[in-house]
Amino acid sequence: MANREDLHALLLGILGSNNAYFQPPESVKMKYPCFVYTIETTPIEYADDVNYKTNDLYLVKYICREPAEEIRTTLAKTKGFRFDRYYVADNLHHYVYTYTFY
Repeated sequence: MANREDLHALLLGILGSNNAYFQPPESVKMKYPCFVYTIETTPIEYADDVNYKTNDLYLVKYICREPAEEIRTTLAKTKGFRFDRYYVADNLHHYVYTYTFY
């Protein structure tokens, strides 16, 4: 079964650097471009009123100074990623995805 460390390794491989942060505290000085991810929820599938299957759901943000078409294309082709929204804050581009292990 895949776990958070597998997701971290996947993000590092996509980014090509060590700038991936799991639930970073405000004191962490992030380097851009980067991925920031948090666990969002654990959906549970039931069968006959029994917990049948759980998959952790992560909220993954790609944050960069310039628009990022290459990363968007890569994540669109990567199993488990679903684009959620885009916004700009503090002159940084934020691409928000949900990720589920399958």
